[in-house]
Amino acid sequence: MSYSEELARKVRGLLEPNDGLTEKQMFGGLAFMLNGNMACGVVGEELMVRVGPENYQEALGERYTRPMDFTGRPLKGMVYVEEDAIAEDLDGWVTRGVEFAGSLPPK
Repeated sequence: MSYSEELARKVRGLLEPNDGLTEKQMFGGLAFMLNGNMACGVVGEELMVRVGPENYQEALGERYTRPMDFTGRPLKGMVYVEEDAIAEDLDGWVTRGVEFAGSLPPK
């Protein structure tokens, strides 16, 4: 699966101020890692965000989100964010991923 280069560029721009940023091909798209922990990524035209298990149900309760089910089973703590939500609040979604990844010890 490919990913939106335009969306990846926007996400990259939001993440640039963070130390420890790396990129890795994952889940058929591009994942953005902070200190070795995935924060978010781009799969197709959608954003994937690691919100963590504590924030998972809340994130799913928001419009234009759905469980990340890359393997056919939902990955707890990970959501797909559709284009409409990205257009409304890309920065907010990226920040959620950064906050969760930042709460984890570096790998």
